[in-house]
Amino acid sequence: MKTKQARRYRGFTLIEMLVVLVIIGLLAGLIGPRLIGHADEAKVQTAKTQVRMLKGALETMHLDLGRFPTKEEGLALLVTPPTDEKIKNKWRGPYLDDPAVPNDPWGNAYQYGTPGPNGQPFVLYSFGADGKPGGEGFDADIGILPQSTSAPQ
Repeated sequence: MKTKQARRYRGFTLIEMLVVLVIIGLLAGLIGPRLIGHADEAKVQTAKTQVRMLKGALETMHLDLGRFPTKEEGLALLVTPPTDEKIKNKWRGPYLDDPAVPNDPWGNAYQYGTPGPNGQPFVLYSFGADGKPGGEGFDADIGILPQSTSAPQ
């Protein structure tokens, strides 16, 4: 026959479970916002790194072809052979390890165009977290911008 004491220690009471859930909720409330802030910073840093990587691939392709992709060819020329017979035999790609051009960390396509301003050969940038031109903070455009004369941000 089981005693009252043996039954008492068989599981958790509802009160004990509620206390644990409250503690977990408090910890999530304290730690969660900090992690989300770091996630946004990591996405910005990833976009900057991807712009540098794509710029390097474009420059390598430029050495082979003697020109950068046109706006119509876009970044796809890094992974897809050209249809133009004049340069088809010069293409030594793909120039990226992945079979496709990556999207920015927010899932949007990188913006590419030629020529760039102030003698730059091209522009290459992400619209940032909001996916729209301009913005501030995490919504700011990242990369080789049309109005910029500097290297990737």
